[in-house]
Formats: sequence, structure tokens, C-alpha cells
Amino acid sequence: MPSAKGDHPQHHWTLWQLIDSAFPTGGFAHSGGVEAAWQHGMIRDGEGLLSFVQMALAQCAAGIAPVVVAVVRKPADFADIDAFYDACVSNHVANRAGRVQGRALMATAATTFDAPVLTDAADRLRRDRSPGHLPVVFGLVAGALGLDVAAAASGFLFMTGRGMLSAAVRLGIVGPLEGQRLQAAIAADADRLAATAIGRPLESITQTAPMLDLLQSTQDRLYSRLFQS
Repeated sequence: MPSAKGDHPQHHWTLWQLIDSAFPTGGFAHSGGVEAAWQHGMIRDGEGLLSFVQMALAQCAAGIAPVVVAVVRKPADFADIDAFYDACVSNHVANRAGRVQGRALMATAATTFDAPVLTDAADRLRRDRSPGHLPVVFGLVAGALGLDVAAAASGFLFMTGRGMLSAAVRLGIVGPLEGQRLQAAIAADADRLAATAIGRPLESITQTAPMLDLLQSTQDRLYSRLFQS
């Protein structure tokens, strides 16, 4: 359950703004591997898409969202965690996407919210040319805005699943109504996935879906593509 801090109505409002599709972070230029999986025949219909997104969210809970949690807990370790995560993401497509989206999130959050810690962090990213990966920045922003680890982990997982399903709709794999049905279906695992992310130490993050990583790495070699990753 969220702590009293994360359960405050203002923090709910802040989380909603942070994960709103209108918040300009460039996330909708990326499909999270859905486009490559579709073109390679790994996704053929709505049920295949559901299985793929569930697989991706399980991997996120085991290997990406714990990074968000680690930064919320220890924001002073932001630079070290960013460097650690950068070393873990060997897939060049995913690494590039993480940097682009993370830097966009940092710039937007520093401009939007009255939080000196975010302004300072944005300045350090530019000065030090640090990677600024999305989960690391999301954790820093969430913590600076008063969100607890439960809200941060759940918000990041929601944003990940929502982004993949939105990409599938724009690719024509499913229609908007079917996309919403699938988003409702993945909500059944929300608490379990968040608990996995919260309970996994940073040194134990792991890759649970290597096929997803392999598919995403082919994005740059697709004959035609709509997304960057």
C-alpha cells in the first residue's frame, strides 16, 4: 500500500500529470519493441499483443522499474545509478531510447515543477553529459515531487504498458477500443508487478525476456518504420 506521503491527494494529481500522455517527453516516438515484433511476425493479433505486453511488463518489473525505486530511495546516488543502468543496457536501440526519453523528461519536469532539485539535476546532466536514462530520471522526478516508491513503481509500469499499446493502435495492430480492453486486462497484474519492482534490489535486476531485447535491437534495420525503438 502507498505510504501516507504518496497517498496525499496532491501527490495523486502530480502522478497523473507525470504519466499523462500530454506531458511532453517524446515517449510516443517509441514503441518499446512492438513495431519490430510486429514486423517479424511475433505479434499477429490482439491476443499476441497482450502476451507481448505482459512479457514486457514482467521484464520491466524485474529489470527496469527497480531502478526507479532505487533512485526514489536514494536520490543522492542518481549519477551512480545512472552509470550502472547505462552499463546494463547493451542493446543500442534501448540505450538510445532511454537517454532520449530521460533527458526530455528531465527538461520538461524541471520547467514544469517548482523543485530546485530538478533544476540542479537538469543542469548537471547537461554539464556532465551523463546518460540520463528514463527510469533513473523518472525516479528522481517522482521522489522530488513527493511520490513514494509504490506510486513511482506503479506509475512507471503503467506508462510503459500504455506506451506500447498506444504504439500498437497507431500501427494498426488493434483498434482504439481493443487497445483499451487490453490495457484493462493488464491491470490485473499491476499490484504484483509493482511489488516485484519494489522488492528487487538494484544489484539483482535481471533480463527476463531476451527475445524482446533481440527484437528491439533490430529496429534500425527494419525496411520501413514509424517509431525510433
